Amino acid sequence: MERIPEPELMDDAAQVEAYAAADFEASDAAMLERLAHLCGDDPGLRLVDLGCGPGNITFRLAHRWPEASVLGLDGAPRMLAVARERLAAAPPELAERLRFEQVVLPLAARGSLAPSFTAVVSNSLLHHLHDPAALWQAVARLGAPGAWVYLQDLRRPASPEAVEALVVSQTVGAPEVLRHDYRASLHAAFSVAEVRQQLECAVLAHACLAGLQVAPRQERYLEVWGRLV
Repeated sequence: MERIPEPELMDDAAQVEAYAAADFEASDAAMLERLAHLCGDDPGLRLVDLGCGPGNITFRLAHRWPEASVLGLDGAPRMLAVARERLAAAPPELAERLRFEQVVLPLAARGSLAPSFTAVVSNSLLHHLHDPAALWQAVARLGAPGAWVYLQDLRRPASPEAVEALVVSQTVGAPEVLRHDYRASLHAAFSVAEVRQQLECAVLAHACLAGLQVAPRQERYLEVWGRLV
């Protein structure tokens, strides 16, 4: 099945409302446990969440590692508004080390973000990008030498029938906007082989990515993990 790209930014008001209200507890918790396992429960003290949306993973990172500072980056203003509203209602201690910034990939050549992060994390950003090289450039630019990298994303099913089967099984009781977006995301997702090819090309420009690995995860995901060299 050929890939069908979808819009890069999720900033429609109905989308934002639906995603902010949705329960991603199980999948978000599983992703964090996977990261903790891979990094030996020590991702360092400066963490960045690429494509953070309303901040689900960003907040989890901050709660899981209370000594770390965490930055959430996203290009969608409405999504970030939800994240910042949540942060405003959080305990002051959390607000001191958690922040959100609006950034659209690819990163500017001379941006304000320094390559100082000890872990670069992303959940379901890759399939939104029309040029996936922008994500690998961001990982290389933001991560310090030796930084942990963990990216999880959907992987594209083999057929439209397989897409519909996943939509039926994974969106029970969900509003139509989420069902529509999930279907579009499955069509827009990459295969494991495609992501491996992306990394092979990215390493030519960013040698620090050479230590990253790609593999399928569970029924519907792929993951990229490792450390920058």
